[in-house]
Amino acid sequence: MTETQVFEVRGLRFSYEGTPRPALDGVELQVAAGSLYAIIGPNGSGKSTLLKLLLGALHPEAGEVCYTGRRVADWGRRALAQRIGAVPQGEEMAFPITVREMVAMGRYPHLGVLGRPGREDQEAIEEALGRCDVTELAERPISRLSGGERQRALIARALAQRPETLVLDEPTVSLDIRHEMTIFDLLAELTHRDGVTVVLVTHNLNLAARYADRLLLLEGGHSAAEGRPADILSREIIERVYQWSVVVAPHPGPGRDAGAPQITPLTGED
Repeated sequence: MTETQVFEVRGLRFSYEGTPRPALDGVELQVAAGSLYAIIGPNGSGKSTLLKLLLGALHPEAGEVCYTGRRVADWGRRALAQRIGAVPQGEEMAFPITVREMVAMGRYPHLGVLGRPGREDQEAIEEALGRCDVTELAERPISRLSGGERQRALIARALAQRPETLVLDEPTVSLDIRHEMTIFDLLAELTHRDGVTVVLVTHNLNLAARYADRLLLLEGGHSAAEGRPADILSREIIERVYQWSVVVAPHPGPGRDAGAPQITPLTGED
């Protein structure tokens, strides 16, 4: 039985004006429905640019991006927003609102013109606050949150949409260990229990290896490797792309992630 592909990217190329080389060139990927797909790579390799192209915020100069079999460029913005929840990196609020008010913004794509939130909307908001551990912060102004608290609130806003797909750019940046693990556990639960498709960018190679079904490793705008974590997170590939010596060893477990490759950078003296 053929897997349903949520995102399909073919021959993708994109350049920013005034730059000497494309930010992305020849990138291809397929994201299966109900999977967790992680995009990794060094700084400047094109990860965030790729997410913007997946969401239709940027338009490719060559190749195409399709969502559920239809070119992203052909989707209406409202229709796409009803199906995809996005968590950008470093978003700032231009006006004072509380956490609850920001999370409620996730329901806007489902409301009509001048629509008022109903029971389903309120249930979605409360569920999102709880799943991201920000219920106790609900009445606090966004301006009074720490970086990690703000990040969890942004994820809650995306979850309030009850989307079919989540696209996240560095979702655990600024989070402590407990909340970092909680978010990755939540994303895994969304895929395995709820059938949500998750695409994320992360610099945490070890968590990507433990949670992702497949990885795309970008290098200088090109695909350096794509596949299951165990197949692409080898010492040879990581050292070539990141230009640093590492040790790769299997995760000791227990748990379903036992055996996932775990990467330890060596010091310059090793």
